[in-house]
Amino acid sequence: MKDSVPTPSNEPVPVPLLDVVQGNEPLRDQVLEAITKVVDSGWFLNGPDCRELEAEVARRCEVPAAVSCASGSDALLLAMMALEIGAGDEVILPSFTFFATASCVWRTGATPVFVDIDPVTFNLDPKCVEAAITRATKAIIPVHLFGQCAEMDAINELAERHNLFVVEDAAQAIGARYQGRAAGAWGHIGCFSFYPTKNLGGMGDGGMLTARDEELAQRLRLFAAHGMEPRYYHQVVGINSRLDAMQAAALRVKMTKLDEWNSSRGDNAARYDQLFKDAGMDNLLVLPKATEDQLHVWNQYTIRVPDGHRTPLRAYLAEQKVGTEIYYPVPLHRQACFQSLGYEEGSLPITERAAEEVLSLPIFPELTAEQQTTVVDAITRYCSQQGRHAA
Repeated sequence: MKDSVPTPSNEPVPVPLLDVVQGNEPLRDQVLEAITKVVDSGWFLNGPDCRELEAEVARRCEVPAAVSCASGSDALLLAMMALEIGAGDEVILPSFTFFATASCVWRTGATPVFVDIDPVTFNLDPKCVEAAITRATKAIIPVHLFGQCAEMDAINELAERHNLFVVEDAAQAIGARYQGRAAGAWGHIGCFSFYPTKNLGGMGDGGMLTARDEELAQRLRLFAAHGMEPRYYHQVVGINSRLDAMQAAALRVKMTKLDEWNSSRGDNAARYDQLFKDAGMDNLLVLPKATEDQLHVWNQYTIRVPDGHRTPLRAYLAEQKVGTEIYYPVPLHRQACFQSLGYEEGSLPITERAAEEVLSLPIFPELTAEQQTTVVDAITRYCSQQGRHAA
């Protein structure tokens, strides 16, 4: 009896939203060597790798100092604490962002003031920021969402005119630039995340703050170490937020590839644009755009799917084994924990519409042209099945 010949499979080839293992694999040996050195040294906290990583981030962002911490969320909280933001203060921020942007304000006793966004960039609309400023306003938190900087020149002008602090949430934007100036170098403080899915992702949690001057950096260090200086003498009530040396060692290895990875993300974004245009899908979807004077680092490639088609399209893509995600399905002003602030449905219409339409597609650096074609072909088939065709 002859061996049976396997029949070709019609199963679609999976395209993951992100492949962290594939991204880490080429650097695996270097990362393990760096971590081993930390293990052998016994210096697990605040070691040389932490200081070197801080110096490297400061150089990259062209700022006087950088301070490492345990996570991007902690970076935001430490910024609020160091700037003495608390009860009675208001902080203006977008509702269309990750929870940590608002929770850091809430935890200090201050009030988050949510304002609407630009429909193209999804970032804070400076006109909405200006309209929200009151006597109680103490700070603005612009978010460089998906890897593209907010309009920092206009936001800084408002801040200077009204004597406000600016804290950049640059968690998704390491390496991004606006008008030639780095994300993290515009505000009084910049906050970065090294969560594994970020453009520079660690092997766990990690964060970094950039500071406008060394005095502010020292204040951030103080709050990140229980407010303790010298040892067992506490100047303020701080928190315990330290980046461990093994994370720092791994991140230093990965930092050498950051520009290359960001460039690959940019190439993938351009390829998507062309593939969608060739398929006529740019008339049916709203594609993301990098505005003028930007170096967009494409942490996400986020399309808008209008007319109520996002949910069925996403389900279809899941059947085709194409990974997607919705960042973010419920704006912060509509979250249950913030209902006491009194925001009604429809109060931030551009934000709410974005939450109903956005869909992020795979854009990680190792994504191949073939995989991108698979993604675009699947979306094109869905539109064709729904009777939706290019104009």
